[in-house]
Amino acid sequence: MFGRIGRAAVLRPWVTISAWIVAAVALAVLAPQLKSTSDQADFLPSHYESVQAAKVQERAFPQHEQPAAVAVFQRADGQKLTAADRTEVAEITSRLQGLGIDRIKRVETSPQAVSPNGRIALASVVATVKDPYDPGLMKSVGKLREQARPMLQGTGLKLGVTGQAASALDSKEASGDTDSMIMSATLVLIVVLLLLIFRSPLIAVLPVLIIGLAFMVATGLISTAAEIGGLKADSSISAILIVVLFGVGTDYILFLLFRHREQLRSGQAPKQAMITAVSLVGETIASAAGAVIVAFLALLLSTMGMLRTMGPSLAISVAVALLAGLTLVPAVFSLLGTKAYWPSKSWRKQPKNAVAGRVGRLAARRPGAVAAVTGGLLAVLAGGVLGFRAEFDTTSSLPQHLESVQAMRDMQRGFPAGETDPTTVYLEKSGGPALTEGQLDAYGAALGKVDGVGQVSPAVLAGDGRVARYSVVLDHKPTGEKAIGVVAGPLRDTAHRAAPEGTRALVGGTTAVLGDIENAVNHDYKVVFPAAGVAIMLILGLLLRSVVAPLYLMVSVALGFGATLGATVWLFQNSQGKDGLLFTLPVIVYLFVVAIGTDYNILMVARLREEIEQGRPPREAAARAVARCVPTIGAASVILAGTFGVLMLAENSMLQQMGFAVAFGILLSAFVMAMLLVPALTTLLGRRAWWPGLRPAAATEPVPVRDDDRTLV
Repeated sequence: MFGRIGRAAVLRPWVTISAWIVAAVALAVLAPQLKSTSDQADFLPSHYESVQAAKVQERAFPQHEQPAAVAVFQRADGQKLTAADRTEVAEITSRLQGLGIDRIKRVETSPQAVSPNGRIALASVVATVKDPYDPGLMKSVGKLREQARPMLQGTGLKLGVTGQAASALDSKEASGDTDSMIMSATLVLIVVLLLLIFRSPLIAVLPVLIIGLAFMVATGLISTAAEIGGLKADSSISAILIVVLFGVGTDYILFLLFRHREQLRSGQAPKQAMITAVSLVGETIASAAGAVIVAFLALLLSTMGMLRTMGPSLAISVAVALLAGLTLVPAVFSLLGTKAYWPSKSWRKQPKNAVAGRVGRLAARRPGAVAAVTGGLLAVLAGGVLGFRAEFDTTSSLPQHLESVQAMRDMQRGFPAGETDPTTVYLEKSGGPALTEGQLDAYGAALGKVDGVGQVSPAVLAGDGRVARYSVVLDHKPTGEKAIGVVAGPLRDTAHRAAPEGTRALVGGTTAVLGDIENAVNHDYKVVFPAAGVAIMLILGLLLRSVVAPLYLMVSVALGFGATLGATVWLFQNSQGKDGLLFTLPVIVYLFVVAIGTDYNILMVARLREEIEQGRPPREAAARAVARCVPTIGAASVILAGTFGVLMLAENSMLQQMGFAVAFGILLSAFVMAMLLVPALTTLLGRRAWWPGLRPAAATEPVPVRDDDRTLV
C-alpha cells in the first residue's frame, strides 16, 4: 500500500502539490474562525459541585457582581493612611469611575475598604462582563492603570491593580514576548540544525514551508469540524498545534529523508529511491502517527473539558502531518532529485558513522549490561515521582515584578489574601417555608469557625427567600494550595454538615473550581493513561505482528514517563524549593514525551524487525539497526527537544518546568530508550521478541525506475 502511495506522489508530483495548495487556500478562505471560550462548563462536567453552584448563582442571583479587579492603594512611604490620604483615594476612585472605560461598569470604594491596620485601601473594579479573561476587559484594565498614574502625582500614594482580570492581563503580556520568542527560536533552530545535518539550504528551508502548508490545512479542518461536526475547539489551540506539527512533522520528514539518502547511496535512481523510502518507512511513519493519534484521542475520556477539546484537534493535526509526510514530502523532493542535497555530496558515499556504529556494537555485544544500566537509571529518576506535588496557582509562576503580583503582596499586608476572590457558599431550600433569620445566622457562624476562613459576610437572600448566599474570605491566596485544601476539605464538609434539614449547600467560586479540577485530574490519570497505553500497544502489535515486543516497549515507555517527571521534581521542586509543579505537567509529559517520543521506539523496532526478516541473527541485527537509526533519531530528537527547550528562557517558572520536562523527556526517549534500552532488550529476547509473527525471508530488490520515466518498467 505504501509503495503505491509513494509511486503516486513521486510520478505525479505537480498534481499532489497542487492538491495540497488548493486545499490549504480553500480551507483558509472558507473555513470558519476558531472561537475562544471560557465557559466553566467547558472545563468541568455538570456533576461537580462548583459547576452546580454557578448554576444556582445564575438562577437565584443573576445581578450578583464580583469585582473583576481590585485597586490597591497605599502610601509610598509605607506608613498608615491619613485622613487626607483616604480623601485622595475616594477622589481618585471617583475620577476613574468618571472615565467611562469600556467594559468597566463601576470603580468604587468605601470607608470600610480600609484595612484594620490602616495601611491599605481598596477600590473594586466591577466589569460589565462576567468573564474576567475577556480580552476587551483585560485591555480596559490596562487602560485604567495608565489613566490612574497621572492622578497619583503629588498625592504621596501609590496604586497597583490586581485580581483575576489584572493577573490575566499580566500573564498575557508576559507570555506575549515568550510566544514570539518561541516561534522565532523554533524556526531558527529547525533551519540551523537541518543545515548542519544535511549541509543543504533547500532541506533546511523546505520542511518549514511544508509544515506551514500542513498547518493551514490542519487549522481549517479543525475549525470546520468544530462548526459542522460539533467538535469543541478553542482558538488557544493554535499555539500548541504549531509545536505538535513542527515536532511530528519534522520527525516524519527526517525519517523519510534519511532513508531516501540511504537508498541513493545504495545506487538507486532518485525517484526510485524516494519510492523505496516511502515503501520501507511508510508503515513505520503511519504506525508512529497512529500511536500519537490514539494517545490524543484517549483525551476524549477525560472529565476535563479543555483536555477533551484538545484531543481531537491534536489528532487531526497529526493525521495531516502523516498525510503530508507520505504524499507532499515525496512529491516535493522527487522534483528536486539529488539537487535537494546541494551543495553536499554526502548522498553519494556511505558515511563512517563511527559513533553510531560503536553504540550499535555496545547494545549488541553487552545487551544485559546495557539493559541493566539504562533501566536502573530510569528507575532511579522515576523515584522522584513519589514526591510530586501539584501546583494549581498559575499566578505564582509569573515574574515577581509584574504589577498584579506586587499589588497582591501589598494587599496581604492589610487584608486576608482571599479578599480579591471570595469563595461563595449557597444554601438552598427546596420546599416548605422560607429560610429563617435564625437559621441563616447559625449557618454563617458555623462557616466562620472553619480554620482558614478569615471572614463570612451576612447572608444575602434571593427574592423568594429560599436561597441564601454567603461570601467567604479565606486567609490564604484563592488559587493557592492551602486555600484549595480549606475549600475542598473543611469548608465543604462544614457547609454540608451544618445545612439545616430540608436544604442543600453548594460551595462555589474560583477556589472551589480548582478543587474540583484537582479531583478531575486525578480521575483522568487513572482512566486516560491506561486507555492510551492499551491503544498504543495494539498499534505496536499490528506493526510488529508480535505479542511480546509491545509489552517490553510499553514498560520502557512507562519508565521513561516516570523518569521524566521524576527528574523534573528533583530539579524544580526539591533543588529549587518550589511548593509544587504545574498540575498539568503529567498530562503534558504524556502528550509530548510518551505519545510523540514513542516515534523513536517505533522507528528502532521496525528497523530491528526488518534486519531480522533479512535473515540476520539478533546481535548482528541490533548492531546494524542501531547504527542506521542513530543519526535519524538523534537529529529528530535534538530538533524536537530544542524546540521545547527554548521555553526555559522564559521568566514564567511553569513554562520553564514544561520546557525542561519535555526537552529532557524527548532526549531520554531517544538516546536512552530508543538507542540503548530497546535494542538491548530485543537482543536479549532474540527471536522470542517477535513471537508469533516472525517469518524470516530474504530481502527483495525493488523494481527499478528511470528518472525520466512516467511509469514503472
